[in-house]
Amino acid sequence: MSDNQSWNSSGSEEDSEPREETGHLVGVGVFGGVLSKWTNYIHGWQDRWVVLKNNTLSYYKSQDETEYGCRGSLCLSKAVITPHEFDECRLDISVNDSVWYLRAQDPERRRFWIDSIEQHRADPGYGSESSLRRHGSMLSLTSATSIYSATSTSSFKKGHSLTEKLAEMETFRDILCRQVDTLQRYFDGCADGVSKDELQRDKIMEDDEDDFPSTRTDGEFLHNNSAKDKPYQCPNPKGVNGIDFKGEAITFKATTAGILATLSHCIDLMVKREDSWQKRLDKEMEKRRRIEDSYKSALNELKKKSHFGGPDYEEGPNSLINEEEFFDAVEAALDRQDKIEQCQTEKTRMQRSSPLPPPDIFSSSGSHRLSEQVLTLCFRPSCTSQHCDCKKNKLLLHFWQVEEMVQSHMTYSLQDVGGDANWQLVVEEGEMKVYRREVEENGIVLDPLKATHSVKGVTGHEVCHYFWDTAYRNDWETTIENFNIVETLSENAVIVYQTHKRVWPASQRDVLYLSAMRKIVASNENDPDTWLVCNFSVDHHDAQPSSRCVRAKINIAIICQTLVSPPEGDKEISRDNVLCKITYVANVNPGGWAPATVLRAVAKREYPKFLKRFTSYVQEKTAGKPILF
Repeated sequence: MSDNQSWNSSGSEEDSEPREETGHLVGVGVFGGVLSKWTNYIHGWQDRWVVLKNNTLSYYKSQDETEYGCRGSLCLSKAVITPHEFDECRLDISVNDSVWYLRAQDPERRRFWIDSIEQHRADPGYGSESSLRRHGSMLSLTSATSIYSATSTSSFKKGHSLTEKLAEMETFRDILCRQVDTLQRYFDGCADGVSKDELQRDKIMEDDEDDFPSTRTDGEFLHNNSAKDKPYQCPNPKGVNGIDFKGEAITFKATTAGILATLSHCIDLMVKREDSWQKRLDKEMEKRRRIEDSYKSALNELKKKSHFGGPDYEEGPNSLINEEEFFDAVEAALDRQDKIEQCQTEKTRMQRSSPLPPPDIFSSSGSHRLSEQVLTLCFRPSCTSQHCDCKKNKLLLHFWQVEEMVQSHMTYSLQDVGGDANWQLVVEEGEMKVYRREVEENGIVLDPLKATHSVKGVTGHEVCHYFWDTAYRNDWETTIENFNIVETLSENAVIVYQTHKRVWPASQRDVLYLSAMRKIVASNENDPDTWLVCNFSVDHHDAQPSSRCVRAKINIAIICQTLVSPPEGDKEISRDNVLCKITYVANVNPGGWAPATVLRAVAKREYPKFLKRFTSYVQEKTAGKPILF
């Protein structure tokens, strides 16, 4: 869809507002566009024409139906617009209990819608209440910021704040440091003075020894006339002034007392702040508890409302529904389908059975007829040439795909389930056994399935015919919503597109596959011939993937062999002498994000029911009819 198709002004060219080339609205105007709207869990997302006008968002089924009135509208004055957290294209608009789930084509369109809606209701030309509040709120925010800054600054000037007390302690620390430096200088000077005094005293002692009197022979003392009596003087240390120790002691005492008082005050402040923060924490915890209780009660109320089961509760990587609720919802939906199936079965029994087509249509030369069609069929509807090369190549491609699938199933699907095949028996009901191998890739369940069954009174040709022919598909297949033949390749090969019924909360699935029926003639006269139908996914330009469905990939085959027990005497072969051995194999990639446990539980429940239902249908359709070998 082009921009001109999806974004159209509802006014004329002269009255419409100009837009930039990037897609952003320059001025606020009345405009409309296509958005996908979540309708319900059955129909999912549907395209709707959405119009933004006069502060109101309205939607119509299509642009052509705008003259008949809108299907719904929301006033944007009190609307809450929420971009989805994970889906880049989705936006939710809610007013009280009314919620619109909308989805744009791309993230750029979503941003454009959100900006346009916000600009629309903020524009003063429309006189909306939200626009008046918008300007007031910006002014209030600026004023509040200034007031908060002033309050925060003035709060430190009240004299008893923790910051001021820390500054006082810093001052006390400087005073103490200066006192320590003064005392240290004084003591260093004293130490220097003591050292010099000791040196001078040692020198005086040496001089006194030299002046000591000696005795003559006559017994008289001799005195040194050069030595003189000198009094001892203790020199003062240089550079050391007198210190008022009493004053310093008073200062030191006052300083330490101030530090202790300040520390005590800081402790009081911290205790008060701790109490305050504890009270705030208690309030926040209580508030959180109330919010959690409100959330739980709101969630319970939400489940009771009509819009529960919206896109947030369906299958997906971010689904709000857990696996147990998911499985319960799927099981409930399947139970409802079972009841519908029983009613349809009763109606079908009342109808007359349709005759089988002539046997020669399903001959073993089906593959040759398919190759002959290469020269006559075309894959482009507009092409009328009988010898179109593109058609030849595409038909040849499908032909070789069928041959490859047939050979693969005949080689591997009929192998025994024992040994290293790692098949696990999951269901056993009489002659029917269902096996499975658990395989996951990127979180998606890809479990191959294999079932064996024996059915009396029918042939392999009859089983394959009713399985392949789409004329009988709705009689026995209850999971299909609708199907159509996209292209007929030959009398026994078609390309089919079908959609399956949605089982909420899982997304709806569709599948495009080539269905071919073949007869494989036995190489040994004592071995029975084999009939098989193989259905495998292909691509086709006439059946592109739908936005509302998840495209599943399949590779399915039903392989049948007819065993005949000889009748007694000269009696003709009856259906009591016929036994059909069926091998059914299925490799399905469901896509999407459904939980693995749910997929396995549904497969275990539905596949055995399908085989029993289908084989019973074939027995009913062929009862009393000529046997078709």
